[in-house]
Amino acid sequence: MIMRDLIKTLLAVLTVIVVIIVSRRFIKILDKAIEGQVSNETLLSILGLKIVVASIAFLPVALFMAVLMVLGRMYRDQEMSAVFSAGGGAGTIYRAVFLLVFPLSVLSAGLSMYVAPWAEAKTEEIMQQDEKTADIRGVAAGKFSEIYTHGDLVFYVERIGDDKKMHKVFVQHRQPNGNLAIINAEAGRMQDLKEGRYLILEQGERIQGLPGAVNYVIENFAEYAVRIDEQSAVINASREGVPMDVLWNSDVIRDIAELQRRYSIPLSMVFLSLLAVPLAQSAPRGGVYGNMLVAFLIYFSYGNLIRVSQSWVINETIPAWLGGVWVYCILFLVGTGLLIKLYGWQWVVMKIREKVAR
Repeated sequence: MIMRDLIKTLLAVLTVIVVIIVSRRFIKILDKAIEGQVSNETLLSILGLKIVVASIAFLPVALFMAVLMVLGRMYRDQEMSAVFSAGGGAGTIYRAVFLLVFPLSVLSAGLSMYVAPWAEAKTEEIMQQDEKTADIRGVAAGKFSEIYTHGDLVFYVERIGDDKKMHKVFVQHRQPNGNLAIINAEAGRMQDLKEGRYLILEQGERIQGLPGAVNYVIENFAEYAVRIDEQSAVINASREGVPMDVLWNSDVIRDIAELQRRYSIPLSMVFLSLLAVPLAQSAPRGGVYGNMLVAFLIYFSYGNLIRVSQSWVINETIPAWLGGVWVYCILFLVGTGLLIKLYGWQWVVMKIREKVAR
């Protein structure tokens, strides 16, 4: 029963968190799409990859909240009293919770170490590929558009058909030798050839000359091609997208810190769940969310300590092997203190004696 409720609550909480976080981050990508820096065709791909990354990153906090909510409701509805009356105790509750937590931790370990880096690297690859053709996507009917960074190619399109063919095209092409070419064409289209991408113009006139000079050339053409050079996208590969085997074999301190960050996701699921069981205890009239504020304070403190630990590792303030170990020791001590507060010292001593006797 507890596992079933945990799974339902976990999915609900994770969905809400991911929707909120991804929506906020996706607004920035939508701004780039409006500016033409990201193509409309890749928006759904980027959204899917962002959802994957966010789901993995926020799985620990979603599980932490799910355990608190489910067990808190059981305390409020007197279901926990029935469990204790039937001979169940902390071990019974922990067994039910960790039957779900341990498989999820193993799964999250694989996701954080292999799937999340792949999704991050794929997102960066898509964004960089789109940046190469950002100027071309800025072409729209009824406005002047610049293709090159310094405005070397400016053109105007009166209408763009459903087949992406342009009608009534005006082009101003400033050439490297200083000549200026003015082109009027009835139609035009973008075409990828072996040598690169070209703007193919049909049935038009081309006037070329040096501005201010009286000598110029007028040409009529049935078809005329202008090559469009792709922008060189700067590759900024983040460490979140570095493959696991590269980090594992690296001696760079930042790579070690990134490796520890990935390990923190499955470890946090185990230790936060350990904390959630005694933290969920509440009075019958206290409500489901009685200890939620304390839980949030614990989670945000944990998150800040993990970031501080990474910063210390990068700055070599603490040894790399220590990493976040001290943070999990603090969580374990806090969890032990909450259990002692909930059941008392006599219960702890009795359990220790039982273990020693065995």
